Amino acid sequence: MYRGQRVGVVVPAYNEEVLIGETLKGIPDFVDRVYVVDDGSKDGTARVVREFMERDPRITLIRHEQNQGVGKSIIDGYKAALAEGVDVVAVMAGDNQMDPAYLPDLLDPIVEGKADYTKGNRLNGPEYVRNMPKLRFLGNILFTLLTKISSGYWHVMDTQNGYTAISRRALEGIPLDRVYTGYGYPNDILVQLNVHGFRVRDVLIPARYGREKSKIRYGRYTARLLWIIFNGFIWRIKEKYLRRSFHPLVFFYALGLVFLSLGVWDGAFALYQEVLSHHAASRLVRLLPLMFSAGFVMFFFGMLLDMWEGRRDGLYAE
Repeated sequence: MYRGQRVGVVVPAYNEEVLIGETLKGIPDFVDRVYVVDDGSKDGTARVVREFMERDPRITLIRHEQNQGVGKSIIDGYKAALAEGVDVVAVMAGDNQMDPAYLPDLLDPIVEGKADYTKGNRLNGPEYVRNMPKLRFLGNILFTLLTKISSGYWHVMDTQNGYTAISRRALEGIPLDRVYTGYGYPNDILVQLNVHGFRVRDVLIPARYGREKSKIRYGRYTARLLWIIFNGFIWRIKEKYLRRSFHPLVFFYALGLVFLSLGVWDGAFALYQEVLSHHAASRLVRLLPLMFSAGFVMFFFGMLLDMWEGRRDGLYAE
């Protein structure tokens, strides 16, 4: 146990025969249960895990016959932990990318009742991101900004970080079967946590990269994640500010999106006229600055009201 709390660790693994052993060796002794979810691996991942199970009774192996996505692996691990009465559940990927020395830092805010969900943050300064590939760093910055808008957690950084911990109360309070099952899982669960009123806190943890190889296909991943973020934003505003209690920020967000969309359409149409059809751009192009300015101001006011509501509800665990 850790400070009187039963702790579980979910280890999603897909073709991690080489590194899963190092991951399991590093899990601290205070962890009560370890749930390795083999997501349809084609290599010897399950064999290595079974070898560890013979000498470590904490480990449970959950197997997917076919690959179902890292989000589904984590969700299944969460469900197993709930069934066994675990109080706090952390996630540590099977590629040994998450330093176990920082696990107490993730657990402490939850054990002390200061947060319901904690997540790693590698974007605090040069010393934290020096090991992160530049392309991944730039993508992380972009998706962090978009996820702030989508989730309503304006204080969080490094939203792609999968090193997390969550309380039993939060797991029981969100619909796990509704959370996205692929690589967009970290972004989608933040939306769920916000709608259901749970506190989220960042924990500074340096980036750690070694022999692991990314399995993400960045073209498909980027397009899909952009859709998940946009869809999550629309669902959160509808669920939180329309269905549960009406809030004026809906008007600001809606008008902002309308004006920005009109600006994009008008700009694209003007470009088509000038470049492809060789006609002079229509007079509507003169409205471009006005539409973009109005859209930005409206959306900005919507974000300010959204931020104020989050602080008023106490969702930003400091």
